[in-house]
Amino acid sequence: MLRTSSYTIYVDLPNNPEEVLLVHGYSGAFDKVKRPIATYLRSAEVKERPKPLYGEWVSEPPMESDIVAPSPATIAALKRRGYLTEMTEEEEEAFFVKMATKLHQIESLLMPAYIIMPTYSCNLRCAYCFQDHMRTNPAFKHLLQIMQPEIADRIFAAMPRIEAGHGVPADADIPRGITFFGGEPLLAENHSIIEYIINKALSLGEARFDAISNGTELHAYKDLLSPDKISSVQITLDGPALEHDKRRIYADGSGSFDKIADNITMALDLGVQVSVRMNIDRNNIQQLPRLAEEIMARGWHNYEKFATYTAPIHASNENTDVKTTFNSWHLQKALQEMRREYPQMEVILPPDDALPDTIREIFEQYKEPSQNKKSLPPFKASFCQAHKKMYVFDPFADIYACWEKTGDKKIRIGHITENSEVVLNEELNQTWRNRTVISNPTCRKCRYALYCGGGCAVLAMNHTGNFHSNYCDGFGNRFRDNVAKAYQNYVSDAKPLVQRNKTVCSC
Repeated sequence: MLRTSSYTIYVDLPNNPEEVLLVHGYSGAFDKVKRPIATYLRSAEVKERPKPLYGEWVSEPPMESDIVAPSPATIAALKRRGYLTEMTEEEEEAFFVKMATKLHQIESLLMPAYIIMPTYSCNLRCAYCFQDHMRTNPAFKHLLQIMQPEIADRIFAAMPRIEAGHGVPADADIPRGITFFGGEPLLAENHSIIEYIINKALSLGEARFDAISNGTELHAYKDLLSPDKISSVQITLDGPALEHDKRRIYADGSGSFDKIADNITMALDLGVQVSVRMNIDRNNIQQLPRLAEEIMARGWHNYEKFATYTAPIHASNENTDVKTTFNSWHLQKALQEMRREYPQMEVILPPDDALPDTIREIFEQYKEPSQNKKSLPPFKASFCQAHKKMYVFDPFADIYACWEKTGDKKIRIGHITENSEVVLNEELNQTWRNRTVISNPTCRKCRYALYCGGGCAVLAMNHTGNFHSNYCDGFGNRFRDNVAKAYQNYVSDAKPLVQRNKTVCSC
């Protein structure tokens, strides 16, 4: 008995009421069809699909026309493309689980992603920061020290052992990727340990270095900012000077905008990729046009290696009122409205701008198919590297899976001994590494699962208390909206979509 695949997605196309774009959730197929065909497929779904456990959810638009069975040839094509299936729901879910499991295994192999935290200390006191308690509560004062060279040596000596667990041969010629995180990793007082880590890594082979920094003391790293050392920096600006200086402040309450702005220009002049992140809530979103004007006045948008993106602030501590926050979909809609009113806003990208870029990868595979190379669609079985192969090393040689869950030995996944032995808490390690779209009964039935990856585990746990629950964050709406735009670019051969930002964090 034929039925519509549980993983069929329907995307309405702007200014085109007669046609619908079909996207298949695990095959990567996409097809533009007449609306009656989409209506027929929706009518042949066995039952309503499950809704997320958390997060705003708006289903696909309701059917608005009579149900007419397509021709036998069309039925055959829909079956061939995966939109119609003879599998039962249970059989298709089992197939999806098998596919997602294999995908997760593949994603977990090869070179791990390394995050090195030279300190938990920070010179700013941003009220919404998830680490704010570390600098304001005396009980955490012991954390605020700088990594010592012997700790760095232990970390590098342990890396081959970690890599072996991910199938990396000892003689593999694969560059290591190292991201500096904190606290504030690029404090001037950290320069010697940062330089030590860079030189140590390069003495052992090829390596790439990124940093997530507040940018206030970036000038102290002028000698280390270059395409072959620290080649990429993510820096946060929360608005033009007056607004930013209310939010990202020093301990004495003074603002940081001017120092950061000067350092952004310096880094761009040195050929470094600079990604400016803007943390947005309902209190500062109206300041974005002025920030866009500031970006243009400083000429940052003319640099090839400059990029921007927005991110919604989450209520990560008691300082943030959840009523002032956006989810990603509401923020995206608000930004779309502002772009229509303020043309200069084109230099500020929406949240998750990688999504239409990801979808375009599928379109491009069909546009220019390769006979010699078959690549997988850009799917992901889990949300981020914390569930695959990310290792966060803090100043004490403790290991964490996620940079938002650091500083508490009870939640570390392991540590490195004085002999550079890697001791893992396998229960906690596997809890992190096994959170996938199949560990959650809602995700494994969701048509968007392999594009979403199940959402952020930390945010899900904050809202539900369940690590393996999902955090949808308006994903279905964002997906359909972004796919429609990406498809328009695809068919019109528009200019390439903006390159996605390499590093995304929540601070």
